[in-house]
Amino acid sequence: MRLFEDPKFNFIHQRKIGYIISGILVVISIAAILVKGLQFGIDFRGGTEIVVAFEAASPSVEEIRAELAEPLLSIPEVKTFGADIIIRTDSPLEGGALNSAILGGLAQAYPDNPAQIIRTEIVGPRFAEDLRNAALQSVIFALALIFLYILIRFKKWYYSAGAVAALAHDVIITLGMFTLLYDLVPFALDIDQAIIAAFLTIVGYSLNDTVVVFDRIRENSLIFKTEAYDTMVNRSINNTLSRTVVTSVTTLIAVGILFVFGGEVLKGLSFALILGVILGTYSSIFVASSLVVDLQLRKTNS
Repeated sequence: MRLFEDPKFNFIHQRKIGYIISGILVVISIAAILVKGLQFGIDFRGGTEIVVAFEAASPSVEEIRAELAEPLLSIPEVKTFGADIIIRTDSPLEGGALNSAILGGLAQAYPDNPAQIIRTEIVGPRFAEDLRNAALQSVIFALALIFLYILIRFKKWYYSAGAVAALAHDVIITLGMFTLLYDLVPFALDIDQAIIAAFLTIVGYSLNDTVVVFDRIRENSLIFKTEAYDTMVNRSINNTLSRTVVTSVTTLIAVGILFVFGGEVLKGLSFALILGVILGTYSSIFVASSLVVDLQLRKTNS
């Protein structure tokens, strides 16, 4: 890490390039969301959850998902639940026809390993809509509280504006990437409760990165009082760069291992976290800190 012992990268003076990159990514993400729409999981669009028990060891979730896609007329969500299997589907089939399709498909695929349905639950459209609204409210509420927290801690509104803009930037682009890549990657990118948890984790990670930089900006503003504000902020980013890089790389290693070895069920979650770590590191420098500089300079010059 000798490269980061005494770095002198000129981040702030290149902030307009960062604005352009972020602007393009945000516009593309919003356009993708508006045109294609968010791809919600069963939790948020309604459907049926069925728990299946096999007589012998359960086959892999990937095999079950592939075998049931045709009889159910849609690709189901399949997860392990202890020794049993959870199948979630929004198939147009209902009731007995749905149960027969599942048992028939499994019997044909695994004739030597009989399966039986031990529980069925229906997620109605109204309940799914309530969950969707609650998830949206949780993200908005988190951003509002973060705005107040930063305002109280740093006593200046433009710190709050920079932090919340960076967090919104990270969430919007992650949602956009999920929408754009939905049909292009070999794993599920449905928006479900686990992904909402991942978004809130992304918000927390990005905020932590941003607060570390902001703390150093506040310290250096008292030490280097005669230095130009943008130069002082750039110094602060370089001062914390070693910590930022080490934290990001170690987190990416852990999440990358989860993505590779965590199984099909965790790929969407870990992919969201990978995007979040990368975007959170980027936005703490080129969105949050850069906005603080521009808002402070505008206030000084007004």
